[in-house]
Amino acid sequence: MTPTLTAAEKATVSIEIGGMAIALRTDDAAFQRLIENRYAGFIGSSPSSHSEFDIDLYEQSEPTSADEDLEVRTKAGEWLLRRGDFRARWNPKTGYGHVRQSCSPYAIDCVLRIVHSLILAREGGFLVHAASAIRNGKAFIFSGVSGAGKTTISRLAPPDATLLTDEISYVRREGNRYMACGTPFAGELARVGENCSAPLSALFFLEKGPQNRIEPIGPTEAIQRLMRNILFFADDTELVKLVFQSACEFATLVPMHRLVFVPDQRVWDIIR
Repeated sequence: MTPTLTAAEKATVSIEIGGMAIALRTDDAAFQRLIENRYAGFIGSSPSSHSEFDIDLYEQSEPTSADEDLEVRTKAGEWLLRRGDFRARWNPKTGYGHVRQSCSPYAIDCVLRIVHSLILAREGGFLVHAASAIRNGKAFIFSGVSGAGKTTISRLAPPDATLLTDEISYVRREGNRYMACGTPFAGELARVGENCSAPLSALFFLEKGPQNRIEPIGPTEAIQRLMRNILFFADDTELVKLVFQSACEFATLVPMHRLVFVPDQRVWDIIR
């Protein structure tokens, strides 16, 4: 039998992504260890958190699809989140939430992504389906659909580059600049990003081709392609408008290009 903690010993693990800490509370010792291992490198040390979630576990009788019944909506001032493997609610005003889920890191992974996307939407930032890395003090984002080359360009990164993620990039606005932050959300590379950040220098839309080259892209096309890759799950008209506004403002402050590349390390010679 899995040992559980008493109410007085209920464990709190603070997960800090993009400089924002979210506390997870559980009375299951095995699940606590799972969370600590899953988010190693992103365990926060700050005594305060932006939000906190109590987690209750249940035994899952049969496997469910990761995308089954995904729903994100508001009701009476709370966000209600649900998928085949979890049910959650979160009050953005109080910062308190509750999750009932299977004993799997994928469920809480999804909850964290959704909550961060909701918070960022009101702060001018977003999560984007993209790899990102820091080199020479500058951050670069490499966006594209599955198969475009995010994992490949991450694997080809030179030793002096710091990988932030090969799957989901965290973009935070600070005044008239944007910061790219590391995330624990790994893709095919199965490697957690570094928990650090740097000013964003450029965003590249990836395409594989016969030679390495950077091509200009018009602002309308750039915004359209960016919007297709931004992760946003909520069925909320107001927030969708805010995300679109953020994408338009991002396009005025951060250069966006098409990066056609051959899958070898020389592509990094033209990324500056």
